Amino acid sequence: MANSPQSKKRARQLVRRTTVNKARRSRIRTYLRKVEEAIASGDKNAASAALQAAQPELMRGVTKGVMHKNTAARKMSRLSARVKAIA
Repeated sequence: MANSPQSKKRARQLVRRTTVNKARRSRIRTYLRKVEEAIASGDKNAASAALQAAQPELMRGVTKGVMHKNTAARKMSRLSARVKAIA
């Protein structure tokens, strides 16, 4: 348990940060799921539009520290390859 005033404040900040990061991560996953669904449906236009919408969300997650840069790059690369493969 936190004893010093600084550690108590840190514990409060951690709770706040955790809720914010959880919401961000959930938002990113939602965008990625929309891309996955568009790929599964086989609609190339919808898939590329969903991918365009998901890219800034992924990168925002990187700048906010929710996700590592390489992880986001890998996800974008794999999704774009799958969208490109739709014929």
